[in-house]
Amino acid sequence: MKYTNLPNTDINVSKICLGTMTWGNQNTQDEGFAQMDLALDKGVNFFDVAELYPVPATAETYAETERIIGNWFAKTGNRDKVVLASKIAGPGDYTAHIRTTGFSKEALNEAVDNSLKRLQTDYIDLYQLHWPERQTRLFGARDYVHNSNDPWTDNFNEILHNLDEIVKSGKVRQIGISNEGAWGTMRYLEESKQNNLLRPITIQNAYSLLTRSFEADLAEIAHRENIGLLAYSPMAFGVLSGKYIKGTAADNARLKLFPRFARYSGEQATEATKRYLKIAEDNGMSLAQMALAFVNNRPFLTSNIIGATNLQQLEENIDSINISLSDDVMKAINDVHAVIPNPAP
Repeated sequence: MKYTNLPNTDINVSKICLGTMTWGNQNTQDEGFAQMDLALDKGVNFFDVAELYPVPATAETYAETERIIGNWFAKTGNRDKVVLASKIAGPGDYTAHIRTTGFSKEALNEAVDNSLKRLQTDYIDLYQLHWPERQTRLFGARDYVHNSNDPWTDNFNEILHNLDEIVKSGKVRQIGISNEGAWGTMRYLEESKQNNLLRPITIQNAYSLLTRSFEADLAEIAHRENIGLLAYSPMAFGVLSGKYIKGTAADNARLKLFPRFARYSGEQATEATKRYLKIAEDNGMSLAQMALAFVNNRPFLTSNIIGATNLQQLEENIDSINISLSDDVMKAINDVHAVIPNPAP
């Protein structure tokens, strides 16, 4: 395994992070336990969860993933071996069963306290805002379209003050943001600088061969402001395994169970995936290995959040940390990207 520090801290994390959003829906508690056991044995010390998980999110399964992790901590005593990240859900129809108060002081305190109880721990290493409160470009939209009727009012300062209090209480060590754009990221960073407040140290956004929009502006911010990318969906919901193109996907594969998750399955994304599959096979790799190795080696990456529904997938995904892509492979990848850029924003 390879390791790095969370930016601006001495918190050492694996460059592979264990994603958990299938536990409690696609995966049972016992399967989640087995994944955590294997990941820790392979050197993965960074786990990412959210109060929203498992996904698809429902009132019936709300926060079950955190409960599974908490039960594993209680069983194994391994809390001190794991750097643990969680998130508060942002507002929206998708999360109305959780709360409708966004990132208010009351909501933040409630969310943190409830996560701590479920996780059976007295601290969270990295606490993240799952997506912005304001209306902005999200989940599959390529461009920002301004809505002058958005009821949101600027509250970056208020949120940072409230998170600062939570960190000072000892319940959270560091904070991060997720699904943010360049403007929102810089607003948080500038507020923290001007008011001597705790700063976000990571940004968790989608990033893969099919979704490279992070490179447009956020990559420069990541480098110049030292805020690290935690890349999620590096396998594009399993599309970048090639199993859907080859017709080898199992009946319990994510897109067979939940076909509405079509973000990575459009015509252009499918064509790009076919081209990436050929590059991988021409160079003696599986597409999954190439897709993950591509993300692992990005210069702005802090950690790559991988997920799996079985131990074989998980082991292959973790072992991608040992693969380096040649200049020729990178050129071939970028040639495809030049023709079909960001087909799954």
